[in-house]
Amino acid sequence: MLGTMQNTPVEDSTGRQFTYLRLSITDACNFRCVYCLPDGSHSCSSAALSSGETEHLVTALTELGIQKIRLTGGEPTLRHDLIDLATRIRKVSGVEKLGITTNGYRLRELARPLRDAGIEGLNVSVDTLSQKRFFVLTGHDLLNQVLEGIETAQSLRFPSIKINTVLMKNYNISELDAFFSLAKSTGFCVRFIELMRTQSNKEFFDQQYISSELVTRKLEEEGWKRGSYHYAGGPAHEYTHPIHPGTIGIITPYSKDFCLSCNRLRVTSRGELRLCLFGNRNYPLRQLLKTPDQKPELQAFIIRLLKHKPASHLLSEGSYGNTTNLAAFGG
Repeated sequence: MLGTMQNTPVEDSTGRQFTYLRLSITDACNFRCVYCLPDGSHSCSSAALSSGETEHLVTALTELGIQKIRLTGGEPTLRHDLIDLATRIRKVSGVEKLGITTNGYRLRELARPLRDAGIEGLNVSVDTLSQKRFFVLTGHDLLNQVLEGIETAQSLRFPSIKINTVLMKNYNISELDAFFSLAKSTGFCVRFIELMRTQSNKEFFDQQYISSELVTRKLEEEGWKRGSYHYAGGPAHEYTHPIHPGTIGIITPYSKDFCLSCNRLRVTSRGELRLCLFGNRNYPLRQLLKTPDQKPELQAFIIRLLKHKPASHLLSEGSYGNTTNLAAFGG
């Protein structure tokens, strides 16, 4: 019976346990990042789950062992009821950590409300520290505004602030020293993420993909040491320095056995469970989120679906499922 399994992480057929939910709360985004949405967002955020439906979902999943939730998009700060939604989620029994991933354009005004709502982990996407390149990459001249928002968040003592940087050969590989300096001076974790192939970015991927081995070699040459890995900390392998604060993270989705430690479930803003970021389909949950008394049926459905979660993505074999871009799933 489900009642005997409450708060025990559910497993898939390989024995992986799932304690982390990446929850998209809108599929809309206001940036036009060249590797994701170069033509802009054409999504309609009005189809997103309501706050009530979201609360039903989170309640059911925490009883299945989910402890950490990250709000994603699209761009989650486009959601008009973001603060209320975050507050409601944080109050659900079993939610131990709540974070958000954002492009940071509203962070100056939202940092304090987000902190007051119970958000502890802040991930900000910053792919370049050059104002000119930032405009080319995103379509917006907002780098200074984003950096000011990060400084505001730092002053409010968020327990975790991470900078996410997608590696691109001709855009930011020349800025490694600048990003290393950012980690050293602020104590943040700067995470370099290898560019991932989707249905819509083949030409860009072929031109811009570069392995993170270049970053790893530079870290080792400069005295950074790789720490021990624990899956609960996310997919990054982190490096520390004996003198400087801050850490450098490396996320390598193409590496062998990357998926062995997967502990993440993904739910789209429209209430669809996605078993893998690069899977072939979504599984609608919305019909089971209308009332609290649907919870047992919802939990049983999710448990059944997890038995079909693939052991690994097939990126290295040139398969990226039906993933057109990453905006709808929050990456």
